[in-house]
Amino acid sequence: MNKTFKSKTKYIVTLDILNTYNKEGCAACKQKFNLGDTVVMACGPWPDDCSRLIHENEAIFDKNTHTYFERQHYLNMKSEAAN
Repeated sequence: MNKTFKSKTKYIVTLDILNTYNKEGCAACKQKFNLGDTVVMACGPWPDDCSRLIHENEAIFDKNTHTYFERQHYLNMKSEAAN
């Protein structure tokens, strides 16, 4: 299945998303997705620099870049920028 996700869009986990992405689960919290969960595509500290599908509550939306980031990754980036 080839899904196209937009970076600033929220998604409700459907059976299709569940079947496709639940093997890995949420890249941020490592929990499995459940039907009806709200998820987003977010940038994070992953080695391949790809966006991953994560629970919305594990993400922060950056208004300047119109992109979701994994929460801890975003806080680390902000901390490094301040130094």
